[in-house]
Amino acid sequence: MPALIVLVGVTAVWGVTFVQVKDAVALYPLFAFLALRFAIAGGGRLGSLGRSGATAAVVAGSLLGAGYAFQTAGLERTSVSSTGFVTGMYVVLTPVLALALYRDRLGSGAVLGVVLATVGLAVLAGVHRGSASGDLLVLAAAAVYSLQIVLMERFAPAYDAIAFTLVEMLAAFAGLTAVALAAGQVEVPHGWTVWGALLVTGVFASALAFLAQTWAQRRTSATRTALAFSLEPVWAAFFGFTLAGDRLGVTAYVGCLLIMAGIVVAEPAAASTLARLVRRPRAAAS
Repeated sequence: MPALIVLVGVTAVWGVTFVQVKDAVALYPLFAFLALRFAIAGGGRLGSLGRSGATAAVVAGSLLGAGYAFQTAGLERTSVSSTGFVTGMYVVLTPVLALALYRDRLGSGAVLGVVLATVGLAVLAGVHRGSASGDLLVLAAAAVYSLQIVLMERFAPAYDAIAFTLVEMLAAFAGLTAVALAAGQVEVPHGWTVWGALLVTGVFASALAFLAQTWAQRRTSATRTALAFSLEPVWAAFFGFTLAGDRLGVTAYVGCLLIMAGIVVAEPAAASTLARLVRRPRAAAS
């Protein structure tokens, strides 16, 4: 029970940051914001990862940075609630990518979940003008997160969790900093809206959240972990409604409910797929 409470708390933090980030990037350049976020998150210790561990962490961190870039760019163009629900599709997409990469079986639950969530996304994307491009960017982020989850679940348990997380954060920081420099988005943050979002996302939603996830997954099942993470879009919708004034209408919420139904249906398939990946011999990690 304590582990489940911790995971629910992590999803609540992730949910509220959608509102903060949307407000912050309206005032401060997107890639500069993300680079500083991961710079703040990159505090900790470096363990003896070895070349294979460091390489895996860099790949995972690069995917994480790319995912946040797509997600935040989409958040600029669509609503907080839409961003939260479309992001939740990473749970549905995970077993699909595991099938493509590792030839894992795709159960009937995962197939039904993909169908439901895809229909929900189609409904949601056509609800209000200007949201389709944002929803598609967030969907790209969900796909990248799915790939990152598959890699993390297979390789991360073989290495020191704190060291792996640190290298992952620094890799995301380096990649986003390069993009920010190329785009000319280099300036000193100003105002509480930006600094508050940086501190919350950097410390709580990144560094502490990923460490809390590592702690919790040692104490609860993969199924419960995946089910807890499905609450992230629910929190996003709640905070979008209460803090950001989101009013999506009946049609939009039908789309959100379909996405949520797809996530819940696909959860057991996603969890079992990831569990099989963890149990496999990690030849690449030796």
